[in-house]
Amino acid sequence: MDFTSAAPSVVKSIRQRDLLNTWLRLYAREQIAPAVWEYQPARLEEELSDLIYYTVDASTPVPRLTIQSENTRISRAYGHTGKGVLLDEYLGPRLAPFVMPIYHECVARGLPVYSVADVDDIYGRIVAYERLLLPFQSDGKVCHVIASVKTFCEDGGFEIKNLMRGNDALPRPKLRAVIDHELFHRAPGRIATADVVEFADQPGPGVPNEIIELN
Repeated sequence: MDFTSAAPSVVKSIRQRDLLNTWLRLYAREQIAPAVWEYQPARLEEELSDLIYYTVDASTPVPRLTIQSENTRISRAYGHTGKGVLLDEYLGPRLAPFVMPIYHECVARGLPVYSVADVDDIYGRIVAYERLLLPFQSDGKVCHVIASVKTFCEDGGFEIKNLMRGNDALPRPKLRAVIDHELFHRAPGRIATADVVEFADQPGPGVPNEIIELN
């Protein structure tokens, strides 16, 4: 499975960008994925229904992810909750080949992975399924992954119940990207330390532009 290289701006959802920005602020300290207990984004309670927590067992040749969340909004899309179940078993042989490589890439790279796929609801409406994976490490190994999943339909409403299992059409991948550059977050509307600002407001003849370095 091929993955493109992307910057954080690839993520469309404002809520997912907020989640990613919190991760980036922690990552920027030592350029490694943070520990999951450090991750406390704002308005986390509002996002819990769209978040799935996983533990990662990296002792096997292929990492094994176990679902730790239940009663999430996205569990309705799969038809049942999966707490305590291995992700590949929960997905089943039909969906696992499309989904598991995305998680494996996140674990292997220790970087966020963003993907978009089109799926059809039970009435044939096209729904964009946007997934952001965030890795968390301990002792140099990725041991947790948090997935944020958003669904969007240009036609307006759609039926989320059994979205992933309600018909024979498989997900149609639109984008698979590893977020591997511009791994920092700068608050909007602020000037960072040591940035150079040039004031060039129509200086008169022979008057040089003034350059000020902010420290």
